[in-house]
Amino acid sequence: MTNNELLELGNWVIKTAKSKGNPECKVSVQKLREVEIQYCNKKPEIIKEAINKNLTLDLYIDGKYSSQSTPDLRKSSLESFIQKSYENTKYIEADPYRFLTDSKYYEELNKELYIHDKGLNSLPIEKRHEIASSVESLCLEKGGDKLVSVESSIMDTEVDRILLTSNGFKGETKSSYISSFTMLTLQDEGDRRPNHYNYLTTRNLKDLPSAEEIAKQTIMAGRNLLGAKKLPTEKLPVIIENKSVPRILNGFIRALYGRSIQQKRSFLADKKGKSVASKYLTLIDNPLLERGLGSRLFDNDGLPSKEMILLNEGKVENFYLDWYYSRKLNTEPTTGRRSNLIIPQGNKSVEELMKSLDRGILITGFIGGNSNSTTGDFSIGVSGMLFENGKPVQAIAEMNIADNHLEFWNKLSAISNDPWKYSSWITPSLVFDDVVISGK
Repeated sequence: MTNNELLELGNWVIKTAKSKGNPECKVSVQKLREVEIQYCNKKPEIIKEAINKNLTLDLYIDGKYSSQSTPDLRKSSLESFIQKSYENTKYIEADPYRFLTDSKYYEELNKELYIHDKGLNSLPIEKRHEIASSVESLCLEKGGDKLVSVESSIMDTEVDRILLTSNGFKGETKSSYISSFTMLTLQDEGDRRPNHYNYLTTRNLKDLPSAEEIAKQTIMAGRNLLGAKKLPTEKLPVIIENKSVPRILNGFIRALYGRSIQQKRSFLADKKGKSVASKYLTLIDNPLLERGLGSRLFDNDGLPSKEMILLNEGKVENFYLDWYYSRKLNTEPTTGRRSNLIIPQGNKSVEELMKSLDRGILITGFIGGNSNSTTGDFSIGVSGMLFENGKPVQAIAEMNIADNHLEFWNKLSAISNDPWKYSSWITPSLVFDDVVISGK
């Protein structure tokens, strides 16, 4: 189906739904095309291409709300789907805050975000095989005698989406994602077989690193897992590697959502305008970033995209407030979901920061863990590398950090110049002082 056909279908669904009793409604129609090639043992293990379609209908009937989906886009089937959705919604308990976004907030944005690679649809299947097989071959060739196995895959996705409301919103999106996934298994001391996963995503194929660079990154990170040991508990500086930052930052971000605040499950609920972190922590949500993996012109409520500062030098400035929870909290909406989350980069490399700290731990991965959005307490397993005199000396594993977000983020003392580009979390490596790493 073309975008025009998706649009025509969406308008038909709204017209049909309104004929059942004139409810307010919202329709999302999406078509997704996905191609995946995976290599293992020097041969293709997965070759997959799939096209999926889905329609979601949100109905608002006198405060009664439901959201129901179907993959069957035939009008003959949708007639029955719409009727059943309408009948089911009438049995739901009314909620006075459930109604469509006020149309005064709708705004058409004409900015080009460059989030679709137009060449993907015509990309030869041989090219996909070449990328996946080249990464695997290079890892096998250069992985060394500790290498047990390699899996390498390339996946590309194209998404067409239409969002329409009965009170006048119309939004169209065409986007793409290209992902490279590589997994190494290595033989370590005894029976230990550590795994390393390297996952990289871009909007455009040309922005993906070369096979040589992907293999190099994967092998280097894999080797750094060998010989890992649990060290004695110690308080010392830590550097959290750029691509690992989101695992620990996510527990902090969850407390910024309207749902958590309204349900009194946020340790940041009463912190607007107050300092909750080090002056080095600034958090920016920017949905208008060109080629950004979280970029969009509108959110699911039809609210236009705008850059938003969440924290400015440690002080809370904004929350994630969708239309529903902004009504419940009696405040203005911002947006209900994260886009591109950015921590502005510093001016020193990780190597320079390690030298300045002399001794500490470079955290390159987190394992398991939990974070309580009500209290801010968290606990998470860590792996990485002990460094001394600015040089790596011992891989570490089976160690743990237990802290509180309101205390932990005040220990942030420096930011590196290496923002991770292959995620919607655009985070550089971060330095924290006086962190207790629990071990033996």
